[in-house]
Amino acid sequence: MTIETINPATNQVIASYQQLTDKEAAENLIRAEKAFLKWKWTSISERRILMNKAADVLQENKEKYAKVITIEMGKTLKSSIAEVEKCALVCRYYADNTEKFLEDEFIETDASKSYVTYRPLGVVLAVMPWNFPFWQVFRFAAPALMAGNAGVLKHASNVPHCGELIQEVFEEAGFPKNLFINVCISGNQVEKLIENPMIKAVTLTGSEKAGSAVASKAAEHIKKAVLELGGSDAYLILEDADLKLASKLCTESRLLNSGQSCIGAKRFIVLEEVYDEFLSLFIKEMASARMGDPSHKDTTLAPMARTDLRDELHKQVEESVSKGAEIALGGEIPEIEGAYYPATILVNVKPGMPAYEDELFGPVATVIKVKNEEQAILVANDSKFGLGSGVFTSDLERGERIAKYELEAGSSFVNQYVKSDPRLPFGGIKTSGFGRELSHHGIKEFMNAKTVYIA
Repeated sequence: MTIETINPATNQVIASYQQLTDKEAAENLIRAEKAFLKWKWTSISERRILMNKAADVLQENKEKYAKVITIEMGKTLKSSIAEVEKCALVCRYYADNTEKFLEDEFIETDASKSYVTYRPLGVVLAVMPWNFPFWQVFRFAAPALMAGNAGVLKHASNVPHCGELIQEVFEEAGFPKNLFINVCISGNQVEKLIENPMIKAVTLTGSEKAGSAVASKAAEHIKKAVLELGGSDAYLILEDADLKLASKLCTESRLLNSGQSCIGAKRFIVLEEVYDEFLSLFIKEMASARMGDPSHKDTTLAPMARTDLRDELHKQVEESVSKGAEIALGGEIPEIEGAYYPATILVNVKPGMPAYEDELFGPVATVIKVKNEEQAILVANDSKFGLGSGVFTSDLERGERIAKYELEAGSSFVNQYVKSDPRLPFGGIKTSGFGRELSHHGIKEFMNAKTVYIA
């Protein structure tokens, strides 16, 4: 079978790719296992040299890689370049810090010596999404390879060239052949890879449905899994917030990657005394987005990744409106070629509507009016998701209290929108997944924390 890729800005076919058979995919696992058995004995200093070279390859070819990202999934060229640069950053971060992260931890017991040492697991399968086709992979691959593991990538079907290029990055940097392998397979073939004894663990970033399927199969075969799934991040706009700052940053977060970000701000919960003013400012900021060709420097709102995704988003908007929500901005599919959708704001949103219950994975914001801080926290937590969250307030102690103790999420930011940073752990709770990526937490997810006891 073949996979066709389509440019979301033009709906034109870009290329076609041949899918591997199950047998061919399994043969790649054998190759990765052989590479791992040698790689696990390399020193961290040797790995550091190669990971820094990978960062160099990314920097030197960022325009080339960025063009492919933009053509395959539609984000602006500026955003694509920034994504590649961030990948170089995470490579250097783990090159610089892995030795410290994986130091033996000595613990006093009744032994003459006892400690915890960290050993790699083996071949890790990564099932990755299209929305950040380089970054999502590198935030897994950089720590996994530095830890001594091997990686096999099953990338999203609409970004196969990105998958090929990521393998190319590691090969050009001088990593052993087959240590990181991109396999072009369908989603239906993933379960057979998980079943394969060569795979020791799996990580997935994607939908709840995909995460549930992968976690179930991994559990069936007693294999470690890390899941980063959807989010419907709530941002509280309190009565003492800097509303201009809040409206600006909330717009940036909601429209980042054309709204196709798991940690993008999605629900804006506003205290009634500042609701009208915030909404007015927010509408103005959202309306200023310039929709157009993602390769043009003036474009700030690129198309969505696929027309089917755009159409599904529009159905969520229409169903919410049919149940009583109101459109304050946007909400109509433009009559132009491509997977475009305008910056949209929904108000009067209530429980039972898709805009309240589900993730809106596109440039649609939900604004909800509440009476007080207590109700704002209740509404924020009234969600099956728990990835990110935010609070805008001039009282930093108040903001920290809410962020630290009240909001149910893997990350809570005060007076800023949620971002992933190599130095900070990243992940969610509830149906947003489990496990952590990045920081020292992320590199230890796919390692054996092994106790050594010497009498």
